[in-house]
Amino acid sequence: MAEKFKLTIVTPDREFFSEDVDMVEFNTTEGEIGIYKGHIPLTVIVKPGILTITQGETVKNAALHAGFVQILPEEVTILAEIIEWPGEIDEERAKAARERAESRLSGGGDVDVVRAEAALMRATARINAAQLR
Repeated sequence: MAEKFKLTIVTPDREFFSEDVDMVEFNTTEGEIGIYKGHIPLTVIVKPGILTITQGETVKNAALHAGFVQILPEEVTILAEIIEWPGEIDEERAKAARERAESRLSGGGDVDVVRAEAALMRATARINAAQLR
């Protein structure tokens, strides 16, 4: 059994999560990362995707969209711009957002490609998380 560490996730609106966990996994701009207690100190930038929290036999998932993570050997703090539990996601609205982003990317013209790609990643993360309910 893995040793536990403190995971705190905060947004500008609320404390989303603050409990002891065995492991946390999420996407960074450098790739996927899984963290256990004793990880080397590190600061990373979040890339939109699924955040997975493991607490013993319990696994919780959330859609994590943007933010920064401070990793210390005994604790991890995620400063998230947006994070949502699957039950908080309107899947139909996320699908509509995905379609808009895909349309912008395929339409050519005067499109801010970086913003459209980010919108597509956020919509995809929401849809994937919503399907994990």
